[in-house]
Amino acid sequence: MKINKQILITASLLFVSILFFGKSGVDLYIQDQFYNFQTHKWILDETLQPWKFIFYDGIKRALLIVGAIFIIVYIYSMLKNKLKSYQKGLLIVVVSSILVPGIVGGLKQTTNMPCPHAEIRYNGEMPRTAVWECYTPEYANKKTRECWPAGHASGGFALLSLYFLFHSRRNRILALSGAMVIGWSMGIYKMLVGDHFFSHTVITMILAWLLILIIVKFVNKISRYKQMEESNV
Repeated sequence: MKINKQILITASLLFVSILFFGKSGVDLYIQDQFYNFQTHKWILDETLQPWKFIFYDGIKRALLIVGAIFIIVYIYSMLKNKLKSYQKGLLIVVVSSILVPGIVGGLKQTTNMPCPHAEIRYNGEMPRTAVWECYTPEYANKKTRECWPAGHASGGFALLSLYFLFHSRRNRILALSGAMVIGWSMGIYKMLVGDHFFSHTVITMILAWLLILIIVKFVNKISRYKQMEESNV
């Protein structure tokens, strides 16, 4: 499938998903399973170890290390011909690992959407709202919330870009599967502690893939431009 068609389909899926979750009660149904309405506690305490280290602090540090390694390998590929066939894929991974979490994090700061634990339904103080809705005056001046989309999982879903690093179908499928496991492990953990709804992670996953496709499109253009320059030398 051509990259432009993939971008269009993914963007459409993102739009439909935002509307669906904003209008339906799917998020609440799923999140209710993780909350005890008698004790007003989530199924998992966010301070509980080793889960906090494994699925929050530890995995964040691991992703930073992995990102640094890919940057080093990309620089090495520019100096040595051994990895030249992987150079374009490495660039896609490096740019994705920076832009995907950065853009998702930027969106979180502007959408002002509450986490589950901040909503009235779960003993919080904010009303249920959709991303396109405005708060009523009584809630408009309250503390700004930064919970949509899921920033924590964005680092894991940025690894979906590994699909474009490998050449064989088998390795591409393994890369996608691994990235999905990491991204959803991070997302589900945040759901269990009341920090995110199911839709937050779904939206982040789709948005991450859309951003990666756009990055691929631009990297392909740059690659073709370089090839044309080299052929004209």
